[in-house]
Amino acid sequence: MKAYWIANYTEIKDDERLKKYAVKAKEAVEKYSGKIIARSANNVTLEGREMVRVALAEFPDIETAKNCYNSEEYVEARTHLENNATREHIIFEGM
Repeated sequence: MKAYWIANYTEIKDDERLKKYAVKAKEAVEKYSGKIIARSANNVTLEGREMVRVALAEFPDIETAKNCYNSEEYVEARTHLENNATREHIIFEGM
């Protein structure tokens, strides 16, 4: 069953560092047979906390998604988020 990552950002301090993260993260996602479906700073929060950016990726299954998140490549990508972004990041199964 397919799996998805969703990352909801509530704060981004430095857009240039976020761009560096995005390049490295995309490489990791693709290495693990994933695909970035959508990402945007143009969103409308209908309930809950205001999000400044949202990203969605699709993977073949939940194990592959978890393996990507814990991979050396993605751990390296996340260094660009340290002290730069506040987000919620979840993996869930879908249809």
